[in-house]
Amino acid sequence: MSAVGSLERARELLREFPVVDGHNDLPWALREQVRYDLGARDIATGQSAHLHTDIPRLREGGVGAQYWSVYVRSDLPDAVPATLEQIDCVRQLLERYPADLAPALTAADMEAARAEGRIASLMGAEGGHSIANSLGTLRGLYALGVRYMTLTHNDNVAWADSATDEPAVGGLSAFGREVVREMNRLGMLVDLSHVAATTMRDALDASSAPVIFSHSSARTVCDHPRNVPDDVLERLPANGGMAMVTFVPKFVLQAAVDWTAAADENMRAHGLHHLDTTEEGMKVHRAFEEAHPRPVATVATVADHLDHMREVAGVDHIGIGGDYDGTAFTPDGLSDVSGYPNLLAELLERGWSKSDLAKLTWQNAVRVLGAAEDVARGLRATRAPSHATIGELDG
Repeated sequence: MSAVGSLERARELLREFPVVDGHNDLPWALREQVRYDLGARDIATGQSAHLHTDIPRLREGGVGAQYWSVYVRSDLPDAVPATLEQIDCVRQLLERYPADLAPALTAADMEAARAEGRIASLMGAEGGHSIANSLGTLRGLYALGVRYMTLTHNDNVAWADSATDEPAVGGLSAFGREVVREMNRLGMLVDLSHVAATTMRDALDASSAPVIFSHSSARTVCDHPRNVPDDVLERLPANGGMAMVTFVPKFVLQAAVDWTAAADENMRAHGLHHLDTTEEGMKVHRAFEEAHPRPVATVATVADHLDHMREVAGVDHIGIGGDYDGTAFTPDGLSDVSGYPNLLAELLERGWSKSDLAKLTWQNAVRVLGAAEDVARGLRATRAPSHATIGELDG
């Protein structure tokens, strides 16, 4: 099959089974760049000079559902109100672009949006710091529409270890396990991206509902602690969950891991957070890259991860979570949200079938959310909301 033929087949498939992307940081980019002035970043028009994401490119990329991350930095002293501001940003986007973006809370909502030709818009909170050790706050986020929570971001929380921090509680504490159980009762997906491997295993032990990795790749292919070890991938079939491959070069290409460590140190030397994507931060990034050309990931790099994840976890337990607008750099061929057809074309050329790709793009993510809803219905019939505190459970 020619490359042109593969690309057209990919686009045709996406018209029937569009991409459910597990993680996009557009709300944070809008906060950082224009303080939520949506008129200054009108995503109804091309925003390629500023963003990875806008509606024309979502359409070109065949995106049918998006989990918008309502991430806030873990070092913010006011993480809860900042998370509410992020949720408010998503709500404003939905109000501003109703012809293209459909609010979605359930698997049925996702299917309804697909039937209408709109992009189902869900929310995921990135980091347990967003609940400030409060199960009542967790329930509040769910009531506002948040349908997954990543248990940590780059730093530990008091009840869970992060992949990129020093171990503190050895995975999940007793309160952390209670957070997982309450998420199960609500129908909020437990997201294990960013967490330590010990936390992954503890969460799988504690969860009675499918878990997700909203934006993580395979640790065997690229040895970075943000990625998923094979023993964890092997547990996804029994759990029913899924791992959604990310495109971030420093998580998918080993040479980029080493380069990124040097680039992050350079950012800190300039007094900037290593994840800074403001104009000042990007200027520092670009200067470093000019002096030290970065290793370039490609579509094939990401496909290598998906090949491995399919082999270990099975095709029913994988998906896509690009992390657009949450990363400074992207792979060649996946520079923004219009690039998903390039990835599918690569997989077609590697022998992936239409049914394989339909599961990867749409069916697995819809099934997992629906399964979490089913578990929640059963739990709510037998279990009252938990009012446990971290002091009571962890001492």
